[in-house]
Amino acid sequence: QVQLVESGGGLVQAGGSLRLSCLASGSIFRFNVMGWYRQPPGEQRELVAFITSGGSTNYADSVKGRFTISRDNAKNTVYLQMNSLKPEDTAVYYCNLQQGGVYWGKGTQVTVSL
Repeated sequence: QVQLVESGGGLVQAGGSLRLSCLASGSIFRFNVMGWYRQPPGEQRELVAFITSGGSTNYADSVKGRFTISRDNAKNTVYLQMNSLKPEDTAVYYCNLQQGGVYWGKGTQVTVSL
């Protein structure tokens, strides 16, 4: 059984920063892909960024240059450093793990105010 638990969301003013963390527990494979998705109010879930166990990364165009994804394989944890936040970044952010199957966390709310 795999569990993903996100933390670090909250309310921040535009231009501010937040750091999200996601701890994976259970049967975690050595080779996998971990990532972050988000779902703005009334919209569909969308990819924010992902990182492979080897460290390769990919970002949505809307967050390039502002967000940085990283991981600590020894801790089975993935991070999302979010800088220069904008109101349009407001969403529920979900952690994602792909290793044969696809696993999701319950999400953490990020709200960016003007």
